[in-house]
Amino acid sequence: MGVDDFPARTRSSRVMRRRVFWSSFVGTTIEWYDFFVYGLAAALVFGELFFPKFDPVVGTLSAFATFAVGFLARPLGGIVFSHFGDRRGRKSALVGSLLLMGTATVLVGVLPSYDSIGGLAPVVLVLLRFCQGFAVGGEWGGAVLMAVEHSESQRRGLAGSFPQMGVPAGLILASGAFIALAPLSDAQFAAWGWRLPFLASGVLVVAGLMIRLTVAESPEFEKLRAAGGPVKNPVFAAVRNNPKNILLAAAMRQETTIFYMVVTFAVSYGTEQVGVTRDVMLNGTLLAALAALFTLPLFGALSDRFGRRTLFRIGAAAAVVFALPFFALLDTGQPVLIYLALIIGLAVVHALMYGPEAAFFSELFGAEVRYSGASLGYQLGSVVGGLAPLVGASLLLAGDGSPIYVILYVAGLQVITFIGATLAPDTRRSASSFSTDQQLETTVADKTGPAFT
Repeated sequence: MGVDDFPARTRSSRVMRRRVFWSSFVGTTIEWYDFFVYGLAAALVFGELFFPKFDPVVGTLSAFATFAVGFLARPLGGIVFSHFGDRRGRKSALVGSLLLMGTATVLVGVLPSYDSIGGLAPVVLVLLRFCQGFAVGGEWGGAVLMAVEHSESQRRGLAGSFPQMGVPAGLILASGAFIALAPLSDAQFAAWGWRLPFLASGVLVVAGLMIRLTVAESPEFEKLRAAGGPVKNPVFAAVRNNPKNILLAAAMRQETTIFYMVVTFAVSYGTEQVGVTRDVMLNGTLLAALAALFTLPLFGALSDRFGRRTLFRIGAAAAVVFALPFFALLDTGQPVLIYLALIIGLAVVHALMYGPEAAFFSELFGAEVRYSGASLGYQLGSVVGGLAPLVGASLLLAGDGSPIYVILYVAGLQVITFIGATLAPDTRRSASSFSTDQQLETTVADKTGPAFT
């Protein structure tokens, strides 16, 4: 049976493609809003509220440690949700991840502080952060595949950038929520103001579910069903058949270090080390995220023309070079130069890699294990990047406030990103074989093989 023989209902109409792209963008925006609200609160207030017995620097370090817990949970969430995404469909996995994320975020908003319930407060905080990480671990793969698998073959880079745009959009909402609280005094902000962005998540999740439930299942998954059904253990199949591509994706995923250095660590560094106000750092983060909303689809579209690997390598090389100037600009304490550093770091250096990443990682795997393979590579690599604020704070402490060790750390990880992109295949050239009869035959063989009984 050839690909063109599948029923017309499995192919995406232009109207459905637009709906899917919009749904991927909105749903991912909400998920990342929840994730980033926590990160900003960890940088601004969680140290004093949930770890008050520590020195302020150590308290911030502890808050970043809870932030990192979310990244340790992401591979596990990626495994569980991708199993169901490759077995039951992309759409159902996305609905589940959004519900879990929203519930955990609202519960953080009503969590009593250390002064109210003592040591139980940081314990529950860590558990809820784990749930957030678990949820976002399943979100990325599903949102990306819904967009990429519904798209036309020559526009996968652009299509994949829509869920990627949800990351800066979520950051804009999260930053905007905290900026709106600027009129509050420090005492009001610490007492109850910080809770409002968390509680607002409940409304956003309801809106996201209403949109997400209206889209059709991925055409590629429908083809798998028509070919005899998915494999029984897609995660094991991905690891067995595609270990190299999973490791390459994890290596390329070190680009995320740049992201979290800009949006999380830099906020703490600017306020505590440089001495600028909280508003300056949040405004700079907001401007950088706004710029990334335009550059991500630009670089995604350029990857359709010049190749995913080409843009990824350029971005990784730029990240190595920019690590030193980034901190030099922050150290000036001048708002305009700080804004420039944040915009270049997020909307240019990081976006060069993150824009094409969705299509790049998706094209590394066959449809039968695509959710599992892409999620494993992405989330395993995210663990290191997610530890960046914690590692950065530790290195800053070791360097007596000097960022030199942080700069070397960031540059070293971007060398790994560059090597991973260099060793990866140029998937754009094989985009026409994204879904093939051979893949479908492999699916049936894996489904009946002894390793999956």
